[in-house]
Amino acid sequence: MTAFPTVSVAPVPGVGDRAARALTAEFARQNAATSALLVGADHASTVVAVAVEALLPGDTLTLVPGVNSSTDLLRGHITGLGSWVADRVKVVESLDEAQPADVVIVGEPLTGTAEEARSLIDRLGKYLADGAVLSLAAPAGPGRTQGAAAELFRQGALFGVGSDLVVRNQPPLRVHKLRFSPAEVSTAAKLAPAFRTSSVPLTRTMHIDSNGVAAAGIALGLAALTRRARPKSKLWLVPALLAAPVAAFFRDPERDVPGDPTAITSAADGKVLSVERMRDERFGPDEFLRIAVFLSVFDVHVNRAPVAGRVADYFVEEGGYANAATAAAEHNVAAYTVLDTEHGTVAIAQRTGLIARRIVQRAPVGTLLAKGERYGLIRFGSRTDVYLPADRAESLVSVGERVVGGSTVIARFKN
Repeated sequence: MTAFPTVSVAPVPGVGDRAARALTAEFARQNAATSALLVGADHASTVVAVAVEALLPGDTLTLVPGVNSSTDLLRGHITGLGSWVADRVKVVESLDEAQPADVVIVGEPLTGTAEEARSLIDRLGKYLADGAVLSLAAPAGPGRTQGAAAELFRQGALFGVGSDLVVRNQPPLRVHKLRFSPAEVSTAAKLAPAFRTSSVPLTRTMHIDSNGVAAAGIALGLAALTRRARPKSKLWLVPALLAAPVAAFFRDPERDVPGDPTAITSAADGKVLSVERMRDERFGPDEFLRIAVFLSVFDVHVNRAPVAGRVADYFVEEGGYANAATAAAEHNVAAYTVLDTEHGTVAIAQRTGLIARRIVQRAPVGTLLAKGERYGLIRFGSRTDVYLPADRAESLVSVGERVVGGSTVIARFKN
């Protein structure tokens, strides 16, 4: 009897460091005691190494051997890591011996048929605790298994989490994180911002959004094509020189997020345009405190959650593309992310501007967002508004003040 019910009928694709971190992200971000179940564990795999690295005091990790490992090999590997790890990691012979966990991770990419993928996920369902996350990977290209995983992702998207494309893996993988029952809103406050494959590290303190990598690549590709088509012309220098500033627009620096649970941080970098009390029936009958921030083309355009909460709704309002710094921007195209929080309803509006025509939002309904967590971006000049319960929050910024997304405290919840 195979310890792990694999769906592979071909050599198992490799899982590199970035894919492993995407698979284990929901375990690694937990700041409270958490249980994890890693199914299809290989003693030599990066997934096991990253999961062990994520362990905190109070955490437990259960390993079920995969096709390329055994119980003895896994136990020997864990024992060799020292007593601190061995006390927190349990190795079992088969999945039947495991207990339900807060995070279930499938360590081997799914490469079999769609029916086999569905069967495995159905079997794993009983090992998910209430609000638990199932994390699995499938080849990123078209195929039966990828289609099945995508279908299951859509079914599980009601309760959120998301899907990450890991291009820097051989082969590229799509990591799906599914939640089949709702998570408690209070859990969000115990989370650290999740690892996102959309944020590509350049240095320890500076990242670039994957949109920037793609845009810079297109610019360099145009330069190469132009030089080949017209070798005696200097026109190729135009797209070549544009690659760096285009990439710089999508810069995504690390930020120190305030630990104070009452602190509300800015959702974006920029200048405060307005601080006002208002009503908006789309978010409820109560009055809101709205803080609007204008982002110039020179500001960081990655958006971050101003508070911890669960995504309750997401919708887009059609409109125009007026200058985001003017009153007419009230009627621009805008994407609204509504959060349920321990302090009431909080909403963030990503508004387009005169140049901005593209809004990216990466947090499905049901997703838990930590304070300061990246959840999207707006391309080029734009505006971000934060709506807070007026009777529970007080503003700490004034019009004209510069703010930094994920770091500057723009308001505070009242005790």
